[in-house]
Amino acid sequence: MKAPALYHHQRFFAATRIPRTNLISRTVRMSLQENAPSIAVVGVTGAVGQEFLSVLSDRGFPYRSIKMLASKRSAGKHLTFEDNEYDVEELTADSFDGVDIALFSAGGSISKKFGPIAVDRGSIVVDNSSAFRMDEDVPLVIPEVNPDAMAHIRLRNGKGALIANPNCSTIICLMAATPLHRSAKEMWLSWPLLWKHLLFAGCGQVVRMVVSTYQAASGAGAAAMEELELQTREVLEGKQPTCNIFKQQYAFNLFSHNAPVLPNGYNEEEMKLVEETRKIWNDKNVKVTATCIRVPVMRAHAESVNLQFEKPLDEIYANTGSKSFYLIEYQVQDKAREILKNAPGVVVIDERQSNRFPTPLEVSNKDDVAVGRIRRDVSQDGNYGLDIFVCGDQIRKGAALNAIQIAEMLL
Repeated sequence: MKAPALYHHQRFFAATRIPRTNLISRTVRMSLQENAPSIAVVGVTGAVGQEFLSVLSDRGFPYRSIKMLASKRSAGKHLTFEDNEYDVEELTADSFDGVDIALFSAGGSISKKFGPIAVDRGSIVVDNSSAFRMDEDVPLVIPEVNPDAMAHIRLRNGKGALIANPNCSTIICLMAATPLHRSAKEMWLSWPLLWKHLLFAGCGQVVRMVVSTYQAASGAGAAAMEELELQTREVLEGKQPTCNIFKQQYAFNLFSHNAPVLPNGYNEEEMKLVEETRKIWNDKNVKVTATCIRVPVMRAHAESVNLQFEKPLDEIYANTGSKSFYLIEYQVQDKAREILKNAPGVVVIDERQSNRFPTPLEVSNKDDVAVGRIRRDVSQDGNYGLDIFVCGDQIRKGAALNAIQIAEMLL
């Protein structure tokens, strides 16, 4: 007998269960408490909705009450969360009365309809869809990258607010790219004698980024994960694969991301990465291009990222820890590796001798984003470029964990 849809996809989550690490040093402990905020989870029966619950529990997020909200079809189902039984309620306009924080992951149309309603009721909405990401009045936040974007939002001040969770591929990319971008900028600023020079030369931040993504089934939801498993069995048994979620064979294949293609030739997923990076970095001039590919992996994305800096990397990195500005104490790759090792939420897997680098399987069910293949871009003269390879769990840091970290910042 097939397991209920509510729980079926959890088999994929448990298959590679690995001990997790917390990214934000200020982890909140203790869960059910009387003076804590009330929470609502919208889309609780979906893949990300279930992961919301997992992360809330893992991090001991404090709450005094929690509502499990979903579509009319899912209403009445039962959930167990932290040893308490809950009925899934149908999402309505009245669902947000008395709710302090509403975690949304039910699709853009639901967010557009119910997000503003929740805000009007005084709730702070953390939305995982693309509905509000590019709204200039809505902060788009990765807590390790741009926490100041939501500094003006306060819990229980009588005013609701919207905070957008970036797209999964953007989060995973910028977790690794931002420390390098920011370090290059700050290193130039760290040398007092160079202020006059800086006024004319500017900073050494990233000016161009080229990203190729290899995106897992989880990005398309629990049903896509189920279909990948089903297709794999069917192909191995010599049967015609079932293609309901994707209109072509997914198992043992890869194809351009299934998002709609825009008039400029990019698909929507690729343009999300372009536009969201500019907003999060608060830099309309940074050049970003992306190619997004769907690969037959269950739940973690991989990304190849090429970074071009305004200043040569040897000059930028020679600026720290050296007595002479022109004395280069670090090789470019070694300094980049050091920066990434010290970045919150990032783990470096870059073992050249054993040819061991990040893989989607290794980061599945983990909080940290893994980075490897750190090397100078030999196609650019003058040490202006760097190549890295990044892997991150799409459901966890790419969605649910990032949203809970945003909620933690409200406490």
